[in-house]
Amino acid sequence: MPKRITLFVVALAISCLAALSSAQNSTQPRQISASPQAPTSLTAQERDAAIKQFETTRDNFLKSIAGLSVKQWTFKPAPDRWSVAEVAEHITISELTLGGLVQQKIMLSPATPEKQDQVKGKDEMILQRVPDRSHKAQAPEFLKPTGRWPAEADLVKAFEQARAANIDYIRTTNDDLRDHFFDHPVFGTLDGYQWLLLITAHSARHTEQIEEVKADPNFPKD
Repeated sequence: MPKRITLFVVALAISCLAALSSAQNSTQPRQISASPQAPTSLTAQERDAAIKQFETTRDNFLKSIAGLSVKQWTFKPAPDRWSVAEVAEHITISELTLGGLVQQKIMLSPATPEKQDQVKGKDEMILQRVPDRSHKAQAPEFLKPTGRWPAEADLVKAFEQARAANIDYIRTTNDDLRDHFFDHPVFGTLDGYQWLLLITAHSARHTEQIEEVKADPNFPKD
């Protein structure tokens, strides 16, 4: 299982890079599906559920890093383990990357509503399995922390802006997120809505990692 998850992370990195590169270089208008089925926007229940996930995981993450000293922010439990600062940077970069993947790649692909049966039941699966830290994984290079935001305040600002943009997209979009799909190396076919849920589950996973760092017996007391 750990190998499988590691392969997923690497494959996701390649997919994201290729997707974003393609979207940024493309000048073609959005393709319209030839399917006779009318596009379906999110239901009020789906929209509210996603927003709640984004808000709850945002609040939990920000709470987990609030009030830390510089020593606590930069403390590493071991040379091969990340500090709170490094985990927080990974969360922020992933927020930006996966949000871009949905809007710049998945929603620009042709609608294929005939795939809806393939993704039934996967909303809850994502929310339950992704945060499970009993299986570890290595982040791809482009999502690894490199000190992009030297100051904690700058990182927090970047995260809050990216998260607010994702929440605003869910709150206001009329995109047919349930009719556009992108394959996940572990979970198989996922629709656009499920990729958004993946963002929240990913941040929940790594917020738990921050709590693990803070629970280390050598974590600075001030």
